[in-house]
Amino acid sequence: MLSKATPLRSLRIQPGRQVAQKRFASHGAPHYNEPSGNIFGEKPPPPGQKRVKEDWENIWYIGMYGTLALTGLLLYYKPDTSIQGWALKEAKARMEARGEKVQYESPRL
Repeated sequence: MLSKATPLRSLRIQPGRQVAQKRFASHGAPHYNEPSGNIFGEKPPPPGQKRVKEDWENIWYIGMYGTLALTGLLLYYKPDTSIQGWALKEAKARMEARGEKVQYESPRL
């Protein structure tokens, strides 16, 4: 908010005066890698030649997809720790202790 002491005339641009713009760190060169049209900035190999892998690429593939497979395997075989699973086991054990049938048999119609 402007104070009452600031006259509005001083804020107006007077004819013949231009407002100076300050630009910091703009030296005219682009500040990013310009797109070259090649994926990952690699030029495609000449026809008939295969792309040479770098040393880290196989380690990355094994680590990434191996971890993904191991995680899927561990999630598939993880123990049931839900309250519903515990309650079902407890109810079956109590019913068997009382001599009741655990399997529900639907009546024939």
